[in-house]
Amino acid sequence: MRTSPGLRRVLVALSGLGLFAGGMAAASLGSAGADPALAPTQLPGFGEVVSLSHTNDPAKTPLFPGDPRFRIETVFSVHHDGFFLEVVHEGMHTGTHYSAPCHFREDALCMDDLSPADLVLPAVVVDVRDEVAADPDHVVTVADLRAWEDEFGEMPEEAAVLLFTGCSRFWAQGDTDGEPNYHNCGSGLSGVHQPGFSRSAVKWLIETGVLGKRGALGTDTFGPDPSSDAMFIPTYLTLDRHRVTIENLAHLGTLPPTGAWIALGSPRNANGSGAPGTVFGFIPAGG
Repeated sequence: MRTSPGLRRVLVALSGLGLFAGGMAAASLGSAGADPALAPTQLPGFGEVVSLSHTNDPAKTPLFPGDPRFRIETVFSVHHDGFFLEVVHEGMHTGTHYSAPCHFREDALCMDDLSPADLVLPAVVVDVRDEVAADPDHVVTVADLRAWEDEFGEMPEEAAVLLFTGCSRFWAQGDTDGEPNYHNCGSGLSGVHQPGFSRSAVKWLIETGVLGKRGALGTDTFGPDPSSDAMFIPTYLTLDRHRVTIENLAHLGTLPPTGAWIALGSPRNANGSGAPGTVFGFIPAGG
C-alpha cells in the first residue's frame, strides 16, 4: 500500500534534514581539537560527491542523428596572447545534458524559467542492465517499477528516476552502422537501438507523484524513450510543469538505488530548451 503524497513529502524532507544534521555533526566532531589545516573537508550530510557526466569532447561525443556538428576552437593561446580561450559550437542537447519543458512544448518553461529547486532532486536508480544485455530495445513497465519498490521501498516524490542501462560503456566507440556502438547499445544491430520507459510507466510515475510538479526522467542513453517509440511520448509526458529529462548520463553505477541526490548544473541560457551540463551525485555517508 502506497503512502499518501503529502506524507511521503514529509518523510523525504525529514530524511534530508537528518542527513544534513548528521553530516554537520560529523563535521563538528571531525574537526574538534584538530589542526584546521590538517582536518579533512566534511560534506554536510553526504559522504561522497560523484560526477554523472561524460567529458564534453568533440572527438568522443556521439551525436543524436541529425544534430549539429560539435566542435571546440582555440581562439587565444597563452603562448601567443597571454591567455587561453576557446569557443564551443554545439547544440544545447549534445553530450550529457538536460531538457526543459519548452524543448517539446510551446509556451512552456525554458531553462531560465526553472528555479534551483527544480534542479536538485532525490535520485532513484533503476538497474536494467541484465534485461538490456538480452534486448537492447528493452521497455520498462509499471510492473518493473512496482518490483523496484517491493525491493527498495517507495520512490520519493518529485524525484529524478534514472534508468541504468549500461549503454554508457559504449560511449565514444565509433558510429559505424552495424558495428557495436552507443547508438545501438553495443548490440551491433543496424540503426538506433536503445531501452527506455513505456508510456504507461511514465504515466504511473506522474500519477503517484514520483514525477510531481518537479522531477526528472534520466538515462545513460540518448533519452528516456525506447527506440520503439518514434513519437518520443515518454519525453513529452515528462516535460511538463517544472519537470526535465536528463540524457547521456555516465557512472550511474556509483549511485545507490535510493538515498542519493543529484544536482544539475549548466549555463542558464535565455529561452534555452536545454543545456549541456555537469550532473553531480551526492551519496549519503555509508550509502
